[in-house]
Amino acid sequence: MAGIQTASGEYIDSSFELKVHVEDLGEDADPITLRVTGDLHIGGVMLQLVEKIGIAKDWSDYALWWKQKRQWLLKTNWTLDKYGILADALLYFMPQHKPVILSLPNQRSLRIRVCFSSTTFSACAEVCKMLGIRHPEELSFLKAPEEREKKKKKEKDPVTQEIFDLTSFQPTVAREGQVQFGGVPPHFIGSPEGQECYKALSVCQTGLTPEDIQKRYKASSVTDKTAVHARWLDSSKSLMQQGVQEGDRLWLRFKYYTFHDLDPKMDVVRINLLFEQARWAVLLEDTECTEEEMMTFAALQYHVNKLSVTSDPMHLSQDPALQDLDEALSHLEVKLEATTPSEALEGIELEPELQENLKVFRPRKMTLKGYKQHWVMLKGTNVLCYKSKEEARGEPQILLALKGCEVSPEVNIASQKFCIKLLVPSPEGMNEVYLRCENEQQYARWMAGCRLAAKGRTIGDSSYDGEVQNILSFLTLQKSNAQTSASAAESINMLALVSPRYQKKLKLKQLSPRILEAYQNIAQITLVEAKLRFIQDWQSLPDFGVSYFLVRFKGARRDEILGIASNRLIRIDLNVGDVVKTWMYSNMKQWNVNWDIRQVSIEFTENINVAFTCVSASCKVVHEYIGGYIFMSTRAKDGGSKGLNEELFHKLTGGHEAL
Repeated sequence: MAGIQTASGEYIDSSFELKVHVEDLGEDADPITLRVTGDLHIGGVMLQLVEKIGIAKDWSDYALWWKQKRQWLLKTNWTLDKYGILADALLYFMPQHKPVILSLPNQRSLRIRVCFSSTTFSACAEVCKMLGIRHPEELSFLKAPEEREKKKKKEKDPVTQEIFDLTSFQPTVAREGQVQFGGVPPHFIGSPEGQECYKALSVCQTGLTPEDIQKRYKASSVTDKTAVHARWLDSSKSLMQQGVQEGDRLWLRFKYYTFHDLDPKMDVVRINLLFEQARWAVLLEDTECTEEEMMTFAALQYHVNKLSVTSDPMHLSQDPALQDLDEALSHLEVKLEATTPSEALEGIELEPELQENLKVFRPRKMTLKGYKQHWVMLKGTNVLCYKSKEEARGEPQILLALKGCEVSPEVNIASQKFCIKLLVPSPEGMNEVYLRCENEQQYARWMAGCRLAAKGRTIGDSSYDGEVQNILSFLTLQKSNAQTSASAAESINMLALVSPRYQKKLKLKQLSPRILEAYQNIAQITLVEAKLRFIQDWQSLPDFGVSYFLVRFKGARRDEILGIASNRLIRIDLNVGDVVKTWMYSNMKQWNVNWDIRQVSIEFTENINVAFTCVSASCKVVHEYIGGYIFMSTRAKDGGSKGLNEELFHKLTGGHEAL
């Protein structure tokens, strides 16, 4: 009804009735009718609406949703005329933040409130702040596979052990600088529920079985790998615009494979989720690797699983430098408690040293010389080698500064070989030196001392004795390889550490010794170091970080595969699987999208032009991938997430596209 009419049919004014559905009143409730004019602003409409509802509550998170246009009316100073809203508009008054079920890479699920009115980019950044994940631009949301799609591909969405409820946490809690207390966001510390949730985020999933891997959908071809990218949400549109409803399941995944500034202290959750995504990529063979590489990945998983069982992420580890300072102050305090200055001086102990006869070997080109007996001293963080004990007061024949060096074990229990490999950096390159010990006890003492020296500590450190015992325990573990393999297979299922292909190829009796053999080289690294090592090895694989799309190149008669990586585009023959052509981003001059015919065209240097239409996903997804990687390359210049420019991201990824 347009305006109020008199009995003669004349209009008194230009007002009209506007019907608004209020979500809180229920689906069956009648809409609330307001009489408005076109010059009334959106804020005025909301004010009238709240007054007419007559319910006292906090309405600050509520906004108007225009159903026909699939548009949020967020500019409260705009008038109805400016938005083009007439009497036939179907408006809904609803909260902007609603709960969804968020599936994480570690097969955990969260019920968390997400903003349905902001862009997906902003909504993802808000969630990442809540979870304590830095650099949220690397992640995004995917829609969960539909039931018919999962049945067709025999894929089962993994049933998580528990859904952790974070709806009581307000998104505004996670502000800039919230990552503190050793990397734990403060809102997780305040309650037992928050601490349990943080443990679920920062501790990897243990207890996997081969069946857990086999029931997961595995892409059998490159074409199958292209299907996942059709489910990525548009970063420049809101969740509501893309059909996401309250309570829907979304996947949070790393979308761009450029992991900026991984900090073990600040990125506990981020590293764990990245490790889990990398682990499943290896186990499901999304990223292919050789058999030897698979054994290394299995050994790292074995180590992570063992340490994860006893790890407590809420235990905030103290900085090593501060720990050394505290120990030094405590030591000084004890000494100053002496009754007289002379007693204080007499009680001061010298820095402990290691001095023993060891065999030393320095590999040289064109030489047949082997190990030679030396009197070796570990003094502070330096190793000094003398010809004999009597000459120890003079200049050493070999002087090695171990701080920052690489220390690796070279142990074979069967042949009683106890060697320590040292790679010491020098101006001429890496100096390689081997120290050979006579027995297990001597090896444990020197190995522990060298490892501490590499970290800038001495054998006077409080952790030295514990390090020696850990090494002795590990040597004991290696004495009986068969028994070790059996016990390890019982505690951790070795078959669950490799992909189904190697589960079929290798029996457990063959697999366990090979994994444990690779494990001995990384057995002494920490939990976070093992996860980072897994991620680094994953990044070194040839197929790492390539996202595949089914496209039709301009002028071609059949579909082909386009691979998009962090620094290049790859044209792949669909039938053969061979790489036809590679284009580097550094040679790209410009790229455009024709939204009418849905075609992406790219211009490179040397007058090279490439154009294609997308088959497996929309061209917006491809456009976003290319622009996203270019955006990621600018982060080192602007300071990373502190200089995160969402406007630039949307400009590069096609956020200007008309809805």
